[in-house]
Order: sequence, then structure tokens, then C-alpha cells
Amino acid sequence: MPAEWEPHAATWIAWPHYEGDWPGKFEPIPWVYAEIVRHLVAGENVHILVQSAVLERRARRVLKDAMVSLRRVKFHHWPTDRVWTRDSAAIFVKHQTRGNSPLALMGWRFTGWAKYSNYKRDAQLPQRMAEYLQLALIRPTINARGRERQVVLEGGSIDVNGRGTLMTTEECLLSKVQERNPGMTRAQLEKLFAHYLGAHNVIWLGRGIAGDDTHGHVDDIARFVNPTMVVAASERDPADINYKPLRDNLRRLKKAKDQNGRRLRVLELPMPAPVIFQGRRLPASYANFYICNSAVLLPTFNDPNDRVALNVLTELFPARKIVPI
Repeated sequence: MPAEWEPHAATWIAWPHYEGDWPGKFEPIPWVYAEIVRHLVAGENVHILVQSAVLERRARRVLKDAMVSLRRVKFHHWPTDRVWTRDSAAIFVKHQTRGNSPLALMGWRFTGWAKYSNYKRDAQLPQRMAEYLQLALIRPTINARGRERQVVLEGGSIDVNGRGTLMTTEECLLSKVQERNPGMTRAQLEKLFAHYLGAHNVIWLGRGIAGDDTHGHVDDIARFVNPTMVVAASERDPADINYKPLRDNLRRLKKAKDQNGRRLRVLELPMPAPVIFQGRRLPASYANFYICNSAVLLPTFNDPNDRVALNVLTELFPARKIVPI
């Protein structure tokens, strides 16, 4: 599995439509997505999934009003339940084959983070992508209790350095809460990662951050930024609920080694102050950035640490523009 910073032919996103993902705050979201697309098309093609021709027209209008060139944009009328394609869409992998393409799609089973019932449209995305791109679709399975069972995995639950090392969390993949693959062991998961993703070295972190309804996705807490370095979310306030789990993750990372047995370099990324909406803490984290060909899209929160996070990533990605979103 390639690292996120490696060259992309395109990025796949779904145009926002499900207001429940931004309760009370949906109105500006299409404009935020227009800004995202504007920076993506500067360096790569963008495939946008829309519910219908009507929504495509609305999306085109927003993009044009935001002065976004549509030359590198391709719309697909593929209805989705939610917009989180990092989790639900196929994962691109390189593989050795006698076919025409060195690429294949990994179609893990998607079940709405083992929490939500509206996921069946999203679960169809790997098949749709494979048919459109005419690439092989690999569906990882495991023999459980005498029968083959498709393995559940979301893209945000793992992060890789593209050289054979993968990070994930025990909370997401081994917990009985929001259990993705009942009965599956750590050893079985590691074997799957090695076989299907070429990741023979797995780093297990502990827990994710408060408010994360995925129950522990690693893309909120630790990310590879090159083959030998990880940035890790760090909370400085001992009274904060995230303090202990994030300190534990830092301890694990500082002891971790890469696929060649070498210690990783670990750089701390601050956390923003708690973001509360309607009495609920939201999973705000600077680690949930996206690396595209020409930029790094960084979530920001109108917080003093926004500047700190921007400076950290500016030093780590000197050839890319760091864009606050």
C-alpha cells in the first residue's frame, strides 16, 4: 500500500448532502468543499460522487462561484450515505501481476463503523470504482468458524509509510465496542495486513480521542509524514480527557521500530482546545490532515494552536502548500 504523500492520479470525494454529519452547521459546508477541490485540482484530478444530476448542478454552481476550474473534475452519479470516502471507498494498492495495470483496488467490507445503519450505498463504492477504472478488485476474507467472511476495515483506521510499516489502534480493531470483526485476533489482523497491504510491521497504538464516533481511528492521532517520521497528537493539559491516552500513544511510538528495525522519529502535534457543540465534544485534531500532490489540507479550529500546527507541517512538507481548512 503506497503512502499518502506518493503521487496521485486523482483524489475521490463525495459532495456533502447528509446534514446529520454537520448538525446545525451544514449551510457553509459546500463552500468548504469548494475550497478543498480548488486546492486539489491544482495538482491532480478530482472525482466527485454526487447523489443525482440535480446535486451535480448545485455542486457545479458552487464550484464556479468559488472560481474553481472544472477541467480536472469528473462527476459520478453514485449515491452515498455519508461523505467519508477515506473510510468507505476502495484503497489503491500496487501489486505484481501479469495484467495491464500495476494497480489494484482493495475492497474491504464497510459497515458504517459498526455503529450506523445508513452505510449500504457507501459499501458499494469499491465495486463501482473497480468497474469504472477497470481495475482488479480484491476483497480480503478470513476463514471464521468454517466459512469465509469478508474483513471489515476503514481507511482511516490505518496509516502506512509505504515501505512495509502500518499503524492502527487497539481501540478500533480489537475492542468489543463497535466490533468490526468479532473474534478476530491481533495475530490474524497482522497476517491480513502483511498479505493484502504488504505491511509486515504493525505498530499498535492504544486509544483514539474523545468524541470520535469511529471509536479510535488512527488518522486523528498519529500520521506518517515520511518513511521514518510520525507526527502524533499531544495534549499538554493533564486534566483533559485526551491527556492520558495520547501520552500512552506517544510512549508506544517512541519505542516503536520501522520495518527495518530502526526507531521512528516522533514529532508532537498539539491539540486544539476542546470543541463543544450542543453539549458534545467533537473529535477535533490537527492529525486529520490530507496530503495531496500540491498541498496538505489541514483542519483548523480558530485556535491559537492552529498556527503551531501550520508551522509544523510547513517544515515537514516544504514542497507543498499548507492549506488551513
